[in-house]
Amino acid sequence: MEDTNTKIRRFTDLQVWQEAHSLVLDVYKVTKNFPSEERFGLTNQMRRSAVSVPSNIAEGFGRNTAKDKTQFYSIAKGSLLELQSQLYIAMDLNFVEQENKNNFDERIELIARLISGLIKSAISRV
Repeated sequence: MEDTNTKIRRFTDLQVWQEAHSLVLDVYKVTKNFPSEERFGLTNQMRRSAVSVPSNIAEGFGRNTAKDKTQFYSIAKGSLLELQSQLYIAMDLNFVEQENKNNFDERIELIARLISGLIKSAISRV
């Protein structure tokens, strides 16, 4: 069980970053099975969107002002929703099974809530 009193010292200590990082790994796994002609299309776009989420969380964590933090956290949330849209397209093209899409949806919703919490936290410290 995680100690809630543990001080967050690095971005890797953030649950939201850990969840987003795990999501990236799973996006890479699922897109590996996409048709080869999608390598420079949907595969690349989904991977870039996915990688953008933990990257922007990390960058926001490293910023000093609430304005800067919220800007990067907001970009992370936007990339997350972009990925969700791309997953719908992949499912419609039968590249992703419904069960996988549902799993991704649940994880994306959790990460979106956690990012919203980061934004609220950054704003409340002003």
